[in-house]
Amino acid sequence: MSGADKSALLAHARTGLTTLCYAWAIQRRDGVTLAFTDHDRPLAFDGLAFRADSGLSAGALAQSTGLSVDNTEALGALSHDAIREDEIEQGRFDGADVRCWRVNWADVTARCVIFRGSIGEMQRAGGAFRAELRGLTEALNRPMGRVFQKPCTAVLGDAACGFDLATAGYAVTLAAKDHDDGRVFRWDGIGGFEDGWFARGRLEVLDGPAAGLWGIIKHDRALNGQREVELWEPIRGMIASGHQLRLTAGCDKRQATCRLKFNNLLNFRGFPDLPSTDWMMAVPKSSGSNTGGSLR
Repeated sequence: MSGADKSALLAHARTGLTTLCYAWAIQRRDGVTLAFTDHDRPLAFDGLAFRADSGLSAGALAQSTGLSVDNTEALGALSHDAIREDEIEQGRFDGADVRCWRVNWADVTARCVIFRGSIGEMQRAGGAFRAELRGLTEALNRPMGRVFQKPCTAVLGDAACGFDLATAGYAVTLAAKDHDDGRVFRWDGIGGFEDGWFARGRLEVLDGPAAGLWGIIKHDRALNGQREVELWEPIRGMIASGHQLRLTAGCDKRQATCRLKFNNLLNFRGFPDLPSTDWMMAVPKSSGSNTGGSLR
């Protein structure tokens, strides 16, 4: 969008007789893009087709010139082929990128982006949804910097950790068999992996209706002759027998685990030798073992 587009929109607004509407584009983290308009006819620009039958509308937009977070909310109707209740439940819209334009529907080249941000909390009831929209400055509210603590602060496989999760022996792909409501999965056996190998790791769905969804593994154990993997939260999508799942090894953030399980001690991001709070508050004494004792 060029400055000429904005100038054309401003010139149109100054005429006093306007043909303006809003257009919205939502790009989810899985790559799916949805586009809507509150005009009564479809619009098309920037390679997007904006649907007119979505019932999507926006509340008042609060904007500022400083670092305060711009915010608003979007309201709309749930439908089978647009924004569906099951996809909201699965978290597919969490953190999705949102753009909003003010558009001259009689000449869509006259338009201006008035909001860009992401979807925060979503609520649904009575066949409708309400989505909180957060501006780009929301990211400035996140705490930054190193945390000095005994456990490792890196996420397994990220840039700080540096471990390649594609290394043989640290992931396995299996077909789903027996499971309880997408939370507890069972197999007759997972050869070559000791008990607890996948605890604190990830279970990811690779195909089927729930493809792309994943959960953190709470327990990985042998039970009643089977290998049982339990998640902290269930996968909120349909998983049928035969659907492919990937299990990835987990890390408990300890120095010993980093050294013995992953052979990655050089990238350990914890401080295991930090003194405890009791040691830091100890006072000198003349008897007994005390590293803060008086010199003689």
